[in-house]
Amino acid sequence: MKLKSYLKLSFAAYIIFNIKTGSAQNFNSYSQTLEGESFSIEMVAVKGNDFVMGTLENDASRNADEKPQHHVTVDDFWIGKCEITWEQYDAFVFGEFGPEKFKSITELNNLGIDAVSGATPPYVDMSFNMGKGTSPAVNMTQYAAIMYCKWLTSKTGIFYRLPTEAEWEYVCKKGKTDEVTDLKNVAWFDKNTNDKYEKTGLKEANSLGIHDMLGNVSEWVMDQYDANYYKSSQKNNPWNKPTELYPRVVRGGSWKDTKDKLCCTSRGQSNQKWKKRDPQIPKSNWWHTNAPFVGFRVVRPKIQPSKEDIKTYWLNAIEDYGLN
Repeated sequence: MKLKSYLKLSFAAYIIFNIKTGSAQNFNSYSQTLEGESFSIEMVAVKGNDFVMGTLENDASRNADEKPQHHVTVDDFWIGKCEITWEQYDAFVFGEFGPEKFKSITELNNLGIDAVSGATPPYVDMSFNMGKGTSPAVNMTQYAAIMYCKWLTSKTGIFYRLPTEAEWEYVCKKGKTDEVTDLKNVAWFDKNTNDKYEKTGLKEANSLGIHDMLGNVSEWVMDQYDANYYKSSQKNNPWNKPTELYPRVVRGGSWKDTKDKLCCTSRGQSNQKWKKRDPQIPKSNWWHTNAPFVGFRVVRPKIQPSKEDIKTYWLNAIEDYGLN
């Protein structure tokens, strides 16, 4: 079945889901299965609350964009126990489309995927061959990660998206992720990796049962990066909705990063240089050829949004014509 058909069916399934479950009254962790696939996606229930986002003004060890501290409230949601793996991502890229369809502008449009330029297929270089299977999927743009969420929504009838920056930091702090005695117990970073990412879930989980929040690969969130956003951020479920292609926010640090980048408050930002080896003009909407340190995990809000609200999360691609 084509993705456009899936998307039409997804909202019918969404309505049925709400009728049957009363907007997900059973707020427990669960495994999301997909018809025809051998894998599942483990989702952890996280009770929302008010928390203090950012870090202290007088903390000289932290960056200015992590300040000021401010109170934020997030609603209940589920979040992926691990980062999305190659096995899970390839079901979207190749299982649904096939390699030829994924390279074709016409086929992508027919499948209901926005495409200004065709999707560049993964390049056969070290960026894409440091691990497959249950290794975290990497090198995708934020747009591609969002399209994966759109596909997952259409396949399941349940709304999935990327976490907001606030939700990500809440999970990191609530799980006491960076309060461990030895960071090496919970994270892969420059001091304990062999210049590559590792399989998901090998390190200890945080107190919420969530793995790899710090290190291994940095994770896309939904937000536009703004160094001064905390000064004007809304209190309830903040989301700095992107309006420009660069920079977007990544969180958690990666296998390439030093220890100071692996912190619940550290904010990373995307860069056009992540497409340095992309031969396309315009540059690909889908692949960051030089970013084998960026992946993502998914979120499901407890209260499913309306059909119209869901559409606001499917951001359109913005063309990237070349490096400055």
